[in-house]
Amino acid sequence: MIPLASILFEVVRNGATALSVQFLTGTPALVTLPTGNAALAGGIAVSIEGTLVLMGLTAVIAVPIGLLAGVYLAEFGDNRFGRSIRFLNDVLSEFPSIVIGILVYSILVVGLRVGFSAFAGGVALSIIMLPIVTRTTEESIKLVPRSVRDAAMALGIRKWRATISVVLSTARSGVVTGALLSVARISGESAPLLLTIGTSSYFLSGLNQQVDALPVRIFLLSSENYVSGAQQQGWGAALILIVLVLCLNLAVRIATRGKYGAVRSRI
Repeated sequence: MIPLASILFEVVRNGATALSVQFLTGTPALVTLPTGNAALAGGIAVSIEGTLVLMGLTAVIAVPIGLLAGVYLAEFGDNRFGRSIRFLNDVLSEFPSIVIGILVYSILVVGLRVGFSAFAGGVALSIIMLPIVTRTTEESIKLVPRSVRDAAMALGIRKWRATISVVLSTARSGVVTGALLSVARISGESAPLLLTIGTSSYFLSGLNQQVDALPVRIFLLSSENYVSGAQQQGWGAALILIVLVLCLNLAVRIATRGKYGAVRSRI
């Protein structure tokens, strides 16, 4: 708890002073002061939009694949193929994110000439997100009591239908939690995004266009030592990123709390 509290304290202390309506709704702009020095004005609205787009696109790509893989490994993966998939999934989860960024850059950005784009960034982040969703889905389904499966099979329901309608429904609390963990995991990634999305000072016009994101903007602002206001905006962007992930977790917890409680009570 001490490192976590220290990080939160520093981010809030340094970033709260940067918060304003202009900072949250403006676009990045570089102005010249009367002294002749450069100063950073505007805000991070473009970065917030890009982060939300990338999180949504990544979830659309990774969650269905990870969900299907986790269900297969938990219910049908007790064989050589399942063990191979499980091993490769564990290896993929340990890959450095910069390596995944280089891979997507080589294949999509350069090889297939997709270029720097939101799509390339979503693919890179989905590779990072996929093993987390797969593993948490598998473990959540394994926690469902065997008696639930037996009761469904005793009613004459086919195994695949029982898995989807009964087992997966019972385990969905853990599945949603795993998806949230994976979103939190990729929300702060900057290395793969630096190699795939480029950078932009304009709002997104298409998934095949360059896009900005909070992690990339924080990285760029932190390196602007000679531009007035850049460091302060970097702290402010870091605070917004933390608040964004926190709000996402709270919203899903509040929206699903009653539903999951009812499911557990019936079991």
